[in-house]
Amino acid sequence: MDYTVEPVAHVVGGRAERFEDHWRDVTAVIRVADHVPADATLGLSDFSHLEVVFLFDRIDPATIDPTAAHSRGNPAYPVVGMFATHRPHRLNRLGVSRCRLLRVEGRDLHVADLDALDGTPVLDIKPYMREFAPQTPVRQPGWSSDLMRDYYRLSGEDPA
Repeated sequence: MDYTVEPVAHVVGGRAERFEDHWRDVTAVIRVADHVPADATLGLSDFSHLEVVFLFDRIDPATIDPTAAHSRGNPAYPVVGMFATHRPHRLNRLGVSRCRLLRVEGRDLHVADLDALDGTPVLDIKPYMREFAPQTPVRQPGWSSDLMRDYYRLSGEDPA
């Protein structure tokens, strides 16, 4: 079964090119599309964070290899399947990000820490609610913490 989705917004600003780390404090605007009702953002400013579903539109579908691999091509990390990573080369090219909502100005959602590029199509936006966070302890392997060590660290910030 095929699905067709239409972007509800696009990312404006932030980074123009993808690189893996230092996303903290990167600011951008999520500009809600004109075909979306103007009141779609009503009440959103009461929330501090958003969950954003977007399309990795710069990934050529022909280059996607869904087989297991070392994360970021680093042989120090174990070989893991696509669903055990957050890599952008995914079968449906979908990304999910949680970001800070700085303010709402009409159709413009000013955000920080969104790891999507300028021009990225946004497929859905939801307020982040702590009740949707895991209610039990989170478990993950050590290699994933090592891999993500600098993801939301400021560029040049001391890792200590």
